[in-house]
Amino acid sequence: MAKDKSRYFTFLLYPESIPEDWKSKLELIGVPIAISPFHDMDEKTDKSKWTPDDVIRNGKHYKKPHYHVVYVAKNPVTADSVRYKIKQLLGDRSIAKVQIVIRSMASMYSYLTHESKDAIEKKKHKYNKKDITLINNFDIDRYISLDVEDKDDMLNDVCDLIDDHNLANMRELRRFLKAHGSEYGMPSIKVVNSVLRAHTGLIRLYFDAVYQERKYGRGDIDKETGEIQD
Repeated sequence: MAKDKSRYFTFLLYPESIPEDWKSKLELIGVPIAISPFHDMDEKTDKSKWTPDDVIRNGKHYKKPHYHVVYVAKNPVTADSVRYKIKQLLGDRSIAKVQIVIRSMASMYSYLTHESKDAIEKKKHKYNKKDITLINNFDIDRYISLDVEDKDDMLNDVCDLIDDHNLANMRELRRFLKAHGSEYGMPSIKVVNSVLRAHTGLIRLYFDAVYQERKYGRGDIDKETGEIQD
């Protein structure tokens, strides 16, 4: 049977199985790569999943420390092809769990720091975005493709943010997304702008509604129901 092909892959690297210059070697491949911060605080609360490889600190079990890697191939290839290429560079024991990115690239990139929706729901340890390493001009915005349903969902999410946080203009929305966008599963402002560009009239109505409430102090509106109180 023919094996599935893709341009987008993710895999794990374990520090004890890779050479010291592993990042420089990955750069030689010539494809865009994103490397997560060092994951050494991934707690395993499910006892049934405990293994001898776990790191135990203060009576708690943690996954074996590792890096998550997002790899963008030049052309559609198989997971076996990616595995072989990495082994050739970093050694036979260097790579584990090579998978095609099934979920969106935006979600996969957010998972590098445990800021994806599922990671947040599972209360996984959050890592610092500043510790992500980007190789060969990796730019997540290039790999995010949204279908009609995704765009509609994002538009609704933005309208909810404007309403819930009383954002009165695009500058306030932009600042809010920069500071808190990842908490709400939002992509970069560049991607958000591409969706809002086709709905400026609707967004303007939301901004104007917030502005009018600010200006005229509509304190008689129930924020839970939207009803005007007596």
